[in-house]
Amino acid sequence: MKNIKLNQIFKGVFVALIAVMVLSLVESCRKDNDDDTSEDIKTQKVVFKAEASSGVNISKAVYGIDGNPITVNGLSGTTWTSPEIAAEGVVYNSNVVVNATGVDAASTLKVQIWVDGVLKKESVSSGLTLSASTSYTF
Repeated sequence: MKNIKLNQIFKGVFVALIAVMVLSLVESCRKDNDDDTSEDIKTQKVVFKAEASSGVNISKAVYGIDGNPITVNGLSGTTWTSPEIAAEGVVYNSNVVVNATGVDAASTLKVQIWVDGVLKKESVSSGLTLSASTSYTF
């Protein structure tokens, strides 16, 4: 009777040991896959630009990525370029709005979104009171 119980105990311990080894192997493989995906995270360089026709005065710009707006007041001139923003990880949306004052009804204001040196989106406004906006979804 004692031999039968000892055999059953040894078999149970052996099965449990094999199960722990298999689960450890599966867990270690899963962790390796998680590490590989973190290396795939991409950094994108985003720049916002505005260009107006002759005589137009750009006064204000609001730009940002994923709902984090940056406001720039007190601008002047016919061109404006934001500093380059390094967007790391998952980025969903970028927006820009620029205001300017035109000299006549034919005045124009163009805004652009550049990602990694490639123009992704552009919008043009015309008139005396200029407000151009655009957004780009990654």
